[in-house]
Amino acid sequence: MALILTSPAFANNGVIPRQYSCEGTDISPPLQWSGVPRGTKSFVLIIDDPDAPDPRAPKMTWVHWVVYNIPADVHGLAEGAAKSGLPPGAKQGLNDWKRAGYGGPCPPIGRHRYFHKLSALDAVLPDLGHATKAQVLDAMKGHVIADIQLVGTYEKSANAP
Repeated sequence: MALILTSPAFANNGVIPRQYSCEGTDISPPLQWSGVPRGTKSFVLIIDDPDAPDPRAPKMTWVHWVVYNIPADVHGLAEGAAKSGLPPGAKQGLNDWKRAGYGGPCPPIGRHRYFHKLSALDAVLPDLGHATKAQVLDAMKGHVIADIQLVGTYEKSANAP
C-alpha cells in the first residue's frame, strides 16, 4: 500500500480555502495520511511554493512550514496544529519569514501552487532546533522510506493588498 496524503479542506490541485492564507486566519490546514510503510519511525512535512514571486517567472521556492519528528503513530495534523499544538516530539522548523511555525499562502501576484510534502523516515531525526528546510532535508538523507505530496493552489482576492 502506498503512502497517501489528503486534506478534508481541499482536493489535490484544488483551491486552498481562504482561512489557511494571509487573507484569512492564517492557520495550518488539516492533513491526514494513510498507507504508512513498515519501518516508519517518524514523518517530515514541508509546505513550499515553487512559484515565488510570480508563477510566470518563478525565481525561488518559498518555504511556508517545516515540521519534523512527527511520531510514526500519528496519521494527521488537525486544523491549526501549528498554533494549537503538534503531537509530542514533533518540532517546527523555520519558514522563509524566518520564524518557526506555519505561514499561509500570500502570493504577491497570480495563482501559486503549494506543495504539501510528507516523507516517512526510518529514523527519528536529532533535535535540530528551529531548522531550515535545507537542514532538515540534509538530516533526512538516507532515511526516506516513502514520499507523497498534496498540491493546493491559492490566488489573493482582487481587492487584497
